Formats: sequence, C-alpha cells, structure tokens
Amino acid sequence: MAVYGMKVFAGNSNPALVRSICEILEIPLGKSLVGQFSDGEIRLEIAENVRGADVFVIQSGAAPVNDNLMELLVMIDACKRSSAHRVTAVMPYYCYARQDRKNKPRVPITARLVADLITRVGADRIVTMDLHAGQIQGFFNVPVDNLYASSILLPYIKENFHENLVIVSPDAGGVPRARAYAKLLKGGLAMIDKRRSDPNKAEALNIIGDVEDKTAVILDDMVDTAGTLVEATRTLLERGAKEVYACATHAVLSGPAVERIQNSALKSLIVTDTLPLREEINGNGKIRCVSAARLFAQAIRNIHNEDSISTLFEILH
Repeated sequence: MAVYGMKVFAGNSNPALVRSICEILEIPLGKSLVGQFSDGEIRLEIAENVRGADVFVIQSGAAPVNDNLMELLVMIDACKRSSAHRVTAVMPYYCYARQDRKNKPRVPITARLVADLITRVGADRIVTMDLHAGQIQGFFNVPVDNLYASSILLPYIKENFHENLVIVSPDAGGVPRARAYAKLLKGGLAMIDKRRSDPNKAEALNIIGDVEDKTAVILDDMVDTAGTLVEATRTLLERGAKEVYACATHAVLSGPAVERIQNSALKSLIVTDTLPLREEINGNGKIRCVSAARLFAQAIRNIHNEDSISTLFEILH
C-alpha cells in the first residue's frame, strides 16, 4: 500500500539505494536540483512544495565525504526554510564516526562536530545503521534510530555457513557484536589481538579463541582500506582456520582495498549497500552485496506513521 503525506529527497551520495527505498515505499523521489557552482559551492533547489510535509532526506557519508555532508546540511536547511513539518536525516553511513573520542592530545571529536552541524541546521530526527561507536547517539539532542545490519547479515550467514562456524571480531571493540552473532548462530567466538600504528595501518598479532579446522567469519562494521581484513585472514589461516569469510555493514573500500581483497586468501566479503559500490567491484567475485533498502524503507514508514520501529531491530544480547 502506498504511503502518503511524506516526501523523500536525496543528495548525490547513493542514488541506487534511494531508488530502491522509494520503490518499496511506492512513492516518487522528491524533485530537487543538487549540483555545484563552478567554484565547488553546493547549489540546491527544492523543486516542489514541502510546506507541512514529513520530509526524509537520505544522504550517506560516501566519498567525497565533505561534499556529501554539505549536501545533506544544505538540503535540511532548505526544507526547514520551506516550512516542512518535520525533517528526518537518513544517513545509512554516518561519516566521521571513527573520530568519536580524544585518543591523543589536541585532536578533535569530529563525530560530535558532525552531530552538532546536523542538529543545528534543523534535523528533527536521525536514522542511521551500525554506528561505529554506539555512544555517538548521545552526541545528538534529537532522537536517533541506529538500525542493525544483523537483520540482513544474520540470515545470509545462517543460509551459507552451517558447520564448525566461528565468528571473529577484528578487535576488542567488536567483541560484543561478534559474541551476539556467535550466540544466535550457535558458533564459536574468537578475537584478533590487533595493534594499530597509524590510521588505516594495523598488524594482527595473535588470535584469542579456537579457530583450528573451523570456518571463520570476520565480522566488522566497516571495511576501509582492507588492511586489517587481509592481515586478519592471513593470521587466521596460519592458526589453522579451514576457510575465512567476512561480513561488514559499510563498504568504504578506499585506496587499495579492492585489489587487496582480490589478491588475498579471503573467500568472500559480504557487505550492504549503505555506501555505493565502486565500479571495479562489479567484476570482483569476492565482494557480494545484500541490500538494506527494505529495512530503511520500513523504518521511514514506521516513523511517518508514528509506529514503533523496535520490531525492526535484531536484538543482540
């Protein structure tokens, strides 16, 4: 059944995901012009009436990150100034989430800065998925719905991996997520003892847990340059794992990531479409995508109808 009384707009970050969401909601994408002036400034025009409307602005923190973030801010501002009743920022991937704390002197907490920008410009609500750090929800003074990709990834793992399964966390921070998956899948649990010397550079030093003769599934919220993933795969195989697979929510896949994955011993990487996949990934048989469009569409529908969205969460204990 079609949903009325809402309007969905989007920037240029992830058009394929937005089209899928609108198809599921059975509504057209809102008319807007989102481009740039010759000097790079964002140029935007909302091309239809939004007065009194329940507006959802879908924009992921994809590369180029700063351009897409600015598009989101400008679009929210335009909708608020056009008398929209409510504006919800739907960010499938929340950019700058890795900068969520001061881990050394004189560094910013950029995840908080982004939260301040989004709320100050007028967003009434935030919808996102698998925040890199759950406490980022506390950076906002408006409601935040942090959806879990587990409702997408768990069925895939159950269907494709059956015996001698061990869920592997690539670091200590991911252990609660990995433990929850392992419990629901009735599999083992392991963790990689990792040291990070610089951003995007990591060295896997040790495996905590039993992986010998088991099918290992590395579970992470994102894959960026894939350095950690490839190193973890090598270490797991050295410690006796039979095969190594990986699941990640956000396919950042920057720099040499695709080439690294292709040349590694990793069997496959399963990701969602919260970020658009680079063109060269289409020819990479190791990287497979499952769509998050239905989950986001249902969240948007429930928020618009003032229904609970707790039924959309895969509860991980």
